[in-house]
Amino acid sequence: MVAACDRRFQEEREDEDGIRLHTDIHGLLAESLDLLIVCLPNDVAPDATIAGLQRGLHVLCEKPPGRDLSDMARVAAAAADHPAQKLKYGFNHRYHHSVQRALELVRSDALGRIINLRGVYGKSAIINFESDWRTKRSVAGGGILLDQGIHMVDLLRLFAGEFDDVKSFVSNDYWNHDVEDNAYALLRTASGVVAIMHSSATQWQHRFHLEFAMEKGGIILSGILSGSKSYGEESLTVSYRDEEGMASDGETEFFDEDPSWQVEIEEFVDAILRDAPIVHGSLEDAIATMQLVFQIYCADEDWRQNWNLNDVYPPA
Repeated sequence: MVAACDRRFQEEREDEDGIRLHTDIHGLLAESLDLLIVCLPNDVAPDATIAGLQRGLHVLCEKPPGRDLSDMARVAAAAADHPAQKLKYGFNHRYHHSVQRALELVRSDALGRIINLRGVYGKSAIINFESDWRTKRSVAGGGILLDQGIHMVDLLRLFAGEFDDVKSFVSNDYWNHDVEDNAYALLRTASGVVAIMHSSATQWQHRFHLEFAMEKGGIILSGILSGSKSYGEESLTVSYRDEEGMASDGETEFFDEDPSWQVEIEEFVDAILRDAPIVHGSLEDAIATMQLVFQIYCADEDWRQNWNLNDVYPPA
């Protein structure tokens, strides 16, 4: 780390660690840099990503990648103009121990194919809804689904593939902002895998839970380690079906360390040094996940009309 910029910095200066602090991105991009990490609100993250690519930098941008699909189209055009630069998106949950272990099990075929998935990702009302930028659609682009639920959408795609049949209910009935506080989705792949997902800002107790029903048993991911430690213990439970079709209580493994951020950065740097493809969080992943988020929005006809989304996914 050699330099940073933040709109909250009062002046251009060097901190006690020798990191040069800038008040805007233009000063930052004038530095001698190799890569840029973008951790900005959704309305400015795409522009910062594009500016980094145009400056000849490799870019890691946190999720969500933008406010909507038009933001993604602009980034994709810039990335196409700079194919030598690596662009990665921070879908960090893919790097958690429990998710990595579940992915190993699914790919090993030890439990057979996935029949269905059920996921819940919700948070309590810890955000200041009167002032927080996440409640302003012009800045955030969306509410709980785009802000937090996008992690669950990404994981469902990771495990089940692409969903082409989408039903949903989307609402802001509790907080009454112009972004959603709940999204309920029913998804199905072309091969028949069904996923049920609830993204909620009225959970009251933070919760992350993802269940897999599989041919020979099941997997449960419960809790996920975070900086706030508010989602409980991160665990993975595996159960196997017996000859009579009954599953065991399962064996549970708990994870007390979260190396996901370090692993994510190391994978990005490795892709740069070896000129290798981005494994997780590629531009293609980000676009596909954003497309599915907006399919969920648009599958609720009232939400589609109220948000004027007909130009995104025209009615059938």
